[in-house]
Amino acid sequence: MTPPSAAPARDRLRIAIQKSGRLAEPARALLSSCGLSWRESRDRLFCYGETLPVDLLLVRDDDIPGLIADGVCDLGIVGRNVLLEQDGERRGIGRAPAFREWRALGFGGCRLALAVPDGWEWRSVSQLAGKRIATSYPALLSQWLATQCIDAKVVVLSGSVEIAPRLGQADAICDLVSSGATLAANQLKPVQTLIESEAVLAGPEQAFDDVRGELADLLLRRLDGALRIRHSKLLLFQAPRSVLPDLLPLLPDAETPTVMQVDGQDSLALQALCHGALTWQRLEELKRAGARGLMVLPVEGMLA
Repeated sequence: MTPPSAAPARDRLRIAIQKSGRLAEPARALLSSCGLSWRESRDRLFCYGETLPVDLLLVRDDDIPGLIADGVCDLGIVGRNVLLEQDGERRGIGRAPAFREWRALGFGGCRLALAVPDGWEWRSVSQLAGKRIATSYPALLSQWLATQCIDAKVVVLSGSVEIAPRLGQADAICDLVSSGATLAANQLKPVQTLIESEAVLAGPEQAFDDVRGELADLLLRRLDGALRIRHSKLLLFQAPRSVLPDLLPLLPDAETPTVMQVDGQDSLALQALCHGALTWQRLEELKRAGARGLMVLPVEGMLA
């Protein structure tokens, strides 16, 4: 199978995702949970949508914002850090915004943080004045330094940022932090978070004015449903009517329960969609409050 012709078809939606990397599999899994499936090209760079006219481009993470800006793809799943950095680069050279975050997707979490050597006695960001800070995110770092009125030198590195202080290239670094293990291995400690990042659905500044707009709306509705039920369960149980006031406070994360009277008895059957963890401890608390026949069911899909 080969990709469509170079002239983009306006009746199909194209989504760019990572070909490989930490966002690749979760992105495909999330889109699959929205009912999408594809036929993959031989070079494994293009996936033709079968269940819906929604195709995938498999590319490098850093290329996704530019592909949206150029109209090569319509949407993309990318790290917020990458999206904001490239938006900052465009603004820095006087170019108009060309993409924005449409939805946060709840995976790939990390943060862009300043880190200093363990030997520093950290007191405030004013200590960065006059220092050299190594980073792969010069636009975001420069913006943050400007808001803090700090005059520091930004040292741009494309990789191995965390080793820069040990090599004498910088006094501190600004890099992505997840667990913090890499920083600790290089005798560094995080001291200031610039942005919280995660995977996001990115798209153009303006909504689509053709059939892609309808497809995008459909996709967003399905995404919202899939994200909402990611940790949701359906709870079923029975209880005497008299204990209902004691049970409902134990379901603070549930949508308004459906309550039905059990025929010929002074008891109720309840079902509640809970968006938090239904642990054994929580079920035992419900049982002590008077619930019986507790049953927890998975939720496969939801459309508001």
